[in-house]
Amino acid sequence: MTSKRVSRTAAAGTAEALHRARVRELRAIPGVGSSIANDLIDIGITSLQALKGCSPDDLYDRSNRVAGVVQDRCLLYVFRCAVYFAEQSAPDPEMLKWWNWSDENLAKQGKRAVSRKGVRRRVA
Repeated sequence: MTSKRVSRTAAAGTAEALHRARVRELRAIPGVGSSIANDLIDIGITSLQALKGCSPDDLYDRSNRVAGVVQDRCLLYVFRCAVYFAEQSAPDPEMLKWWNWSDENLAKQGKRAVSRKGVRRRVA
């Protein structure tokens, strides 16, 4: 095996290991499995830290652009939950259930969502 080939093989192995580590870290977020972890990676979110300060609406819009389709709105709710999880040191266990981040459930609970501009607003 040539040294060039070994280098490429080693680089591919390293890239795969890094990708697996990123997926593993993102899967620690409630409601995030391998598919959504890969969606986040595809839009440049490669760690829990990278979610802090993000607008879930912007993440959803970016993911839709990358996918080339408007995805189920439940993905937005997972992104809301993920940003909340990343930003809270002691999150409310009920708010770690992605379905509690739907517009309807937030309105019922009198909670706030994150607007398109990242400014917190009350959901009507």
